[in-house]
Amino acid sequence: MVEVQRLLDLKKKGYWTIAPETTAYQALEIMAAKDVGALMVVATGRKLLGIFTERDYSRKVVLMGKSSKNTLVSELMTPSVYCVSPDDTMEYCMALMNDRHVRHLPVIEDGKLVGLVSIRDVVNTIIHEKETTIKDLEQYITS
Repeated sequence: MVEVQRLLDLKKKGYWTIAPETTAYQALEIMAAKDVGALMVVATGRKLLGIFTERDYSRKVVLMGKSSKNTLVSELMTPSVYCVSPDDTMEYCMALMNDRHVRHLPVIEDGKLVGLVSIRDVVNTIIHEKETTIKDLEQYITS
């Protein structure tokens, strides 16, 4: 079973953070420039305060008639975030994402944000792990 830390070590992309006083518009500019669907909202010292996602924007700005240039991320972010530790497995991440209907899991170690795992990361890692197992079994059978 692949652990979160191994994924973080292999990941080329990290994660992007913003301050709670950032406007929704500024957050969207960052998301577009970095081609990401979520930003971690952090305080000084990498303490996670919440997550701001495309879903937060569409449901809390657009549908509620707010202005993205005047609304702060702190008003829109999801403050209760499900998190994982570097020692958790991809299977645990997949189960948590599925049960809680989330696409991103911040990785917390010693109370600080150290990474981010997306649903894409989890699916790709599990697929790769299963493909490796199949190849190993095929090689074992044919040798």
